[in-house]
Amino acid sequence: MASPKRRLATNADGEFYVDSTCIDCDTCRWMAPETFDEAGDKSRVHRQPRTADEIRRAELALIACPTGSIGAAPGRDLSAARDAFPIAIDGDVHHCGYHAEASFGAASYFIRRPYGRGGNVLVDSPRFSRPLVRRLEALGGVATMFLTHVDDVADHARFREHFGCRRVMHADDARGIDVELTIEGEAAVRLDDELLMIPVPGHTRGSMCLCYRDTYLFSGDHVAWSETRGHVYAFKSACWFDWDAQIRSMERLARHAFEWILPGHGRRCRFECEEMRGQMKRCIEWMRTA
Repeated sequence: MASPKRRLATNADGEFYVDSTCIDCDTCRWMAPETFDEAGDKSRVHRQPRTADEIRRAELALIACPTGSIGAAPGRDLSAARDAFPIAIDGDVHHCGYHAEASFGAASYFIRRPYGRGGNVLVDSPRFSRPLVRRLEALGGVATMFLTHVDDVADHARFREHFGCRRVMHADDARGIDVELTIEGEAAVRLDDELLMIPVPGHTRGSMCLCYRDTYLFSGDHVAWSETRGHVYAFKSACWFDWDAQIRSMERLARHAFEWILPGHGRRCRFECEEMRGQMKRCIEWMRTA
């Protein structure tokens, strides 16, 4: 829980604030940019939310914060925000919220599908929180948990224990992690008719992306949108395995069709398929000179 005693001096005066326990994960800044930005190595409230929509987004960011570093005035009713996740992004695809400190605040996602199409999917692990678990139960539970890479497994074991879901991960990142299905090599593998697993070694040796219905790419920490650069990019400063391997992975990934990039870290984006191909080409060119 955030503490007024640890409230950062950089916050704007008012009800919402960030305290000194912030780990600078960026979650609140992309969820509610009109309220939160960065000051030094912490987030802060640069302007208090004004409209009902701004207040709602600030509340959702408070709930999603992996370290409980966002506070509000005593007595504020946050029950609606607690029960809001998972929040629809587009079609069947949802943002889970409840980011986990163990994954440095990475975003996780929920794909809602009927049992006849393979059932619901969690992409990476959110924090195991009772309000979220109750909502997932109401939406039909979790049949499969796809883990993009070793950094973002968080509370995967608790979700497995609770829902009995099958966990899927690349063998090169699954060493020491108990999962039900591992993938090997660099060839893309179909999990079912709608889900294509694409190994992308680079950020870690066993990083994988998941492509859903040739439209939604869940990219882990492999690729994201950069608002400051204005193009799709990769995290060279956070490449833990091999940058050249990541470039080769990006070249293979660019051959696949998708319109959305939904990352663990960084900003998500959407482009029509041909424009996305152009974005990927630009990203690869940038990576070769970065």
